[in-house]
Amino acid sequence: MSYLKFDKTVMINLEESLRREILRTNRNGAYHCTTVVDCNTRKYHGLLVMPLPELDDDNHVLLSSLDETVIQHDAPFNLGLHKYAGNNYNPKGHKYIREFTCDTVPRTVYRVGGVVLAKEKVFSLYENRIMIKYTLEDAHSDTTLRFKPFLAFRNANSLAQENGSVNKLYQDVPNGIKTCMYKGYPDLYMQFNKKVKFVFEPYWYNGIEYLKEQERGYPYKEDLYVPGYFEVPIKKGETIIFSAGVGPVATNQLKKLFVQEAEARTPRTSFYNCLKNSAQQFYFRPKEEDAYLLAGYPWFKVRARDLFISLPGCTLSIDDPVRFEKIMHTAMPAIRNFMQTGKGDGVIREIEHPDVFLWAIWAIHQYARAMGIDKAQTLYADFVGEIITYFRDQKHPDMKLMENGLLFAEGRDKAITWMNSTINGKPVVARSGYIVEFNALWYNALKFYKELAGDKADESADVLINKMDTSFVETFLNGYNYLLDSVSGGYVDWSVRPNMIFTVAFPYSPLNRVQKRAVIDIVTKELVTPKGLRSLSPKSEGYRPNYVGTQNERDLAYHQGTAWPWLFGAYLESYLKIFGKGGISFVERMLISMEEEMSLHCIGTLAEIFDGNPPYTGRGAVSFAMNVAAILRVLEMLKKYNAE
Repeated sequence: MSYLKFDKTVMINLEESLRREILRTNRNGAYHCTTVVDCNTRKYHGLLVMPLPELDDDNHVLLSSLDETVIQHDAPFNLGLHKYAGNNYNPKGHKYIREFTCDTVPRTVYRVGGVVLAKEKVFSLYENRIMIKYTLEDAHSDTTLRFKPFLAFRNANSLAQENGSVNKLYQDVPNGIKTCMYKGYPDLYMQFNKKVKFVFEPYWYNGIEYLKEQERGYPYKEDLYVPGYFEVPIKKGETIIFSAGVGPVATNQLKKLFVQEAEARTPRTSFYNCLKNSAQQFYFRPKEEDAYLLAGYPWFKVRARDLFISLPGCTLSIDDPVRFEKIMHTAMPAIRNFMQTGKGDGVIREIEHPDVFLWAIWAIHQYARAMGIDKAQTLYADFVGEIITYFRDQKHPDMKLMENGLLFAEGRDKAITWMNSTINGKPVVARSGYIVEFNALWYNALKFYKELAGDKADESADVLINKMDTSFVETFLNGYNYLLDSVSGGYVDWSVRPNMIFTVAFPYSPLNRVQKRAVIDIVTKELVTPKGLRSLSPKSEGYRPNYVGTQNERDLAYHQGTAWPWLFGAYLESYLKIFGKGGISFVERMLISMEEEMSLHCIGTLAEIFDGNPPYTGRGAVSFAMNVAAILRVLEMLKKYNAE
């Protein structure tokens, strides 16, 4: 029985199938993303979407889709599916789908009369190339396949419109053609593993609609250019492979390449394996000597905070410490450069945010716990010491070390925390002053620095820790036994928010056990949902649980009630710390709803956010690194607790 399998009843029901997406990526930032019925519902969807740094800093959709047609006795049966005005879908190829599975690679089985055709897709790990394998499993008459490529050649953030500037020229290449719609773009090579006939029949398909963009209040209609179609006969039992990439391929090697790519995948046969595959999809290597983590798909780039929060889960929790070391080795010079010059990095965005440096120390702390303090000392002791000194010497422009040992950050006019949504340049949640997770991170960093540096530790760390043992509780703990989210002079934010949970989750905390238990209690009562922690309690002013509507409406809701799975990770870690083995059954029950997501929304991964109220619909990016990493860390913790 396949772990990820959808039968005909799901596939032909567009209300069910169109909300389920698939994502496949490579290490270059390129990807393939669409729905399980191959009907694009986002402008970001496509068979081949890739960054083009020679043009800009965005991704670009080259090949939007490929419509297949089965021809028998001169009768065509089109397997494609597109949405047009008036909620019209054409040519309704989903009605021929019998099942869809994606344990190893996405596999769709179509039945057209006596024809049974299987389609499988792989995205090359290191090339910007997608390969699709078609196998004619059954047929009682001569069969021909026709392939119609829908080309976009546009920025993924925009939409194409019919125009007279398109270059309709193409060149024959082995078993296919190459073409380029606009100057500045690379050639798109479309080739097969056997000789095919290409019929030049240029045509614009106007008014294709993207349902998700329509829901989000964005422009949602597009015109796509089809240069013609390929035709090839196929016999029962025969396999035909289509390749689309920005370079030519040896067509006689396509079968071998497809098998190699498929065998390199970890089969998605369990919750853990799905998350492991998803974690690896965030790996980004624009240059051979560099390594990063993308924050998510389909629109996120490398973001500093996300990188360090995601790093332990996406590497250590799937037994890949070498990847951790490579990514940290790439990121450390960027942080050092900012500390020395105040300049940002060309790849790692938002490195200027003050808690980024502290999340880097937290990530190294997780490495030390996994790989041993000795190895962490060798690799990272100096780096951690530099960050501690940087803050102690008051060098960060947005963070000051106060006399009481706490860090004070200025965030009234700009978003400096992970709650970073803005409207007209101003933060929606203006977190400023003493910010609770900043200081939880700082306390944990100081204690870990002492552990890491040993006899070489700066004595000022002890002084700061002793001050914070008192000042942290005095500043953040209120009379209702939960932690204030931020305190700035006479302004106190009484909102019940999830950021207090980190004070329990981190290895070192200024709270005693009773105080930690009180934090867990209020988080459990007011913030826990099946899909993560709410970013704001329903009892607090401004609660907006549904991430819907216009861009401004969504920005207002982004951190005002939506649920975040990555916070769930900190909560469940805290729960296990307080309750030990007695908390295992609770954590396992809470993870059931996370595992349900493997067959909802984007198959095998976790969406960025969820509505804070039932039915807790997934929203935002289809796959989000911090969420995947957090749940992988929880699974790793459960494994250790169960082994004890």
